Amino acid sequence: MRFSERTGWDTEESELARAHRLRVQAGWPIADLTASNPTRCGFVYPPDWLPALTDPQALDYDPQPKGMLSARHAVCRYYADHGVAVDPAQVVLTTSTSEAYSYLFRLLCDPGCEILVPQPGYPLFDFLAALDDVRLKPVQLVYDHGWQIDPEAIRRAVTPATRAMVLVHPNNPTGHFTKPWEADELARLCREFDLALIVDEVFLDYGMAAASRSFASGLEGVPVFVVSGLSKIAGLPQMKAAWIVATGPAQAQALERLEVIADTFLSMNAPVQCALPAWLEGRHTIEQQIQERTAANLAELDRQIERLPAVQRLIVEGGWYAVVRIPALEPDESTVLALLDRGVWVHPGYFFGMAASGWLVMSLLTPGQEFSTGVTRLVDYLGTDQVSNMTRVGS
Repeated sequence: MRFSERTGWDTEESELARAHRLRVQAGWPIADLTASNPTRCGFVYPPDWLPALTDPQALDYDPQPKGMLSARHAVCRYYADHGVAVDPAQVVLTTSTSEAYSYLFRLLCDPGCEILVPQPGYPLFDFLAALDDVRLKPVQLVYDHGWQIDPEAIRRAVTPATRAMVLVHPNNPTGHFTKPWEADELARLCREFDLALIVDEVFLDYGMAAASRSFASGLEGVPVFVVSGLSKIAGLPQMKAAWIVATGPAQAQALERLEVIADTFLSMNAPVQCALPAWLEGRHTIEQQIQERTAANLAELDRQIERLPAVQRLIVEGGWYAVVRIPALEPDESTVLALLDRGVWVHPGYFFGMAASGWLVMSLLTPGQEFSTGVTRLVDYLGTDQVSNMTRVGS
């Protein structure tokens, strides 16, 4: 049998994944500092959320390509809470932000076209781009008293094949919120090179300080497509509910084409659409628990790494991850394997497009006691064991 080249991925299990699997199978304890599934992190969900799926209206098959009007109105009320007026006609429902990205890649790109993506970033886009015959070109964020975009790096990355830029607001895993001056620079570049802007706002509600404005308000002269969904907003990744909000020039034509794409798949199921208003209205119950957890874990991380002058927790403004800069004494994969041997599981920075040495990424969702235990083991290793190991290697 012959398969398409687009699915010719290397699916061999990595050394890290194999080591983790074997430890789990052996039943040895692990403090998991990579937890990203809120449904398994001990949060308490409203008891009326599952009954919301039993609305009798869901038995009536009414295939609306952009989604039920009642569900799209609920999305509009969500943005109204963020001070942005969105019309239901601007909203297209999808089963996930991954599907939303795929719709937009198909809308904006012919085979071989390019999309600019920020790095560090979550390693999802590679697979989506390959499936849609799109090429990705990474553009590095810079860190100087906080993360920020580099407009000149974006300019240098643009080619005649470039159709759009992806912006994650706030970024995952850096937690960087796009500042007004950065939005102005991005708008200028998009107008200059006739590019669309795809903005991922799944972590928008999880700011560490003041709330940031949604890009659903638009940018002058720029086609902007905002994607978000319940996976993060309501801590419901299993319910498969997300959306696209289209704004800016050629908005009507873009929505006409998106409607045809959506009509081709008709992937959003009726029970979830019927429950969407209740879930969005009650999202604050989960958001508050997540915000309290992430704030407490971030404070615990800071408290413990104070005794390691060579270790730095980088500034985070939103989301539920923290990036830690460590001495680049050995490849991060070796560090993560050594930590796993000590019963703590953490992401190496290169998983998100960082350099091969000197970066660790950890989730702030992990239950408090488990998080504290994991950080203690990490700090002990970085403060004593790693130095001793490197001394023995160098002697």
